[in-house]
Amino acid sequence: MGKRRTAREFALQILYRLDMGQENLAEKILEEFWETNLTSDDVKEYTDLLVKGTKENQREIDRIIADSAENWTIDRMASVDRNILRFSTYEILKRNEIPSSVIINEAIEIAKKYGTEESGSFINGILDRVAKEVRKG
Repeated sequence: MGKRRTAREFALQILYRLDMGQENLAEKILEEFWETNLTSDDVKEYTDLLVKGTKENQREIDRIIADSAENWTIDRMASVDRNILRFSTYEILKRNEIPSSVIINEAIEIAKKYGTEESGSFINGILDRVAKEVRKG
């Protein structure tokens, strides 16, 4: 597994914990996570970038996801799916050097691993709309 895939999976785990009502413990959760998950500096750096960037831009990210999700509200989405959508939308918004197709592909694979049977196609549909809207050119 590549470094960015590992970082994305770690970001999902951290964002999931934050989503489960531990929002005010973000720094503590990150600190504890890195104490128990030893990894390369590259993976840690990209994970931190995804988590912090997603949280700092969450209001905008949630609006973009909601606009792209037909008949779904953010609150109704499974937490795993919601957080994959969040960090992937952050990447689409802020990491222009990574092609949208790569971000979407990675999100689908992570959704298949951690989500439900329908998660992959659900994530694909929404992120495809997000990418078309955000990266029009």
